[in-house]
Amino acid sequence: MLSKLAMYFQYPFVRYALIVGILIALCSSLLGVTLVLKRFSFIGDGLSHVAFGAMAIASVLNLTNKMVIILPVTILCAVLLLKTGQNAKIHGDAAVAMISVGALAFGYLLMNLFSTSSNLSGDVCSTLFGATSILTLTAREVWICAVLSVVVLVIFILFYNKIFAVTFDEDFARATGTDADRYNLMIAVVIAVIIVLAMNLVGSLLISALVIFPALSAMRLFRSFKKVTISSALISVICAAAGILIAILAGTPVGSTIVAADAAAFGICWLISIVK
Repeated sequence: MLSKLAMYFQYPFVRYALIVGILIALCSSLLGVTLVLKRFSFIGDGLSHVAFGAMAIASVLNLTNKMVIILPVTILCAVLLLKTGQNAKIHGDAAVAMISVGALAFGYLLMNLFSTSSNLSGDVCSTLFGATSILTLTAREVWICAVLSVVVLVIFILFYNKIFAVTFDEDFARATGTDADRYNLMIAVVIAVIIVLAMNLVGSLLISALVIFPALSAMRLFRSFKKVTISSALISVICAAAGILIAILAGTPVGSTIVAADAAAFGICWLISIVK
């Protein structure tokens, strides 16, 4: 097996896939802890459906760089979700359901009406559950992912204390002079960027698992925010690397294999918490 892995690592596409997968997993896990604690976990699921709709628009327009459409549309919807969720007439969970289901239906409708591919069902399936494009990344795409990932990491580190305050007690944060709305907006925008990056890795239907599973696994083992965040990042990176390597060796879908590894890690952490 080791000799087989060594042979695969001679190919740049395998190294690219591993680098991108680890970066995306790391970024997803950091903000995942905040989303779980704020009970807004399904924003990832909602934005992933929005990204699917934006992907459909980009495909219909035959754009070579789909990020030009997907990223701004997903960020805009993240802001709308945040603002709509604060509306007393439309609660957060209803806002997520409304925007996500509407975007998913709109995207699928567009792909049916203006299909440019002879294999529509294959395109839809690969977009929803992860495409093999993670194994056909170019050096340029890897650099774009690396730059966006570094931006996410820098934002999280620089504003760690503010994110911590807004996550645990938003009212107290406001009382101490923290602009909670601005930091909530920042979190929503960063999550939107992560969702767009993760689409090629696990597909739009499985992104929320990449965000939630590591955080829940870490919470089974630790109680402090700092320890949960660090352990969540470690679990996510290990599962992403293991999932990609297993997928390459066994020929299984990359996204599903990574999520299965995350689910297995959660099961192990849950058993450890029972024994403790």
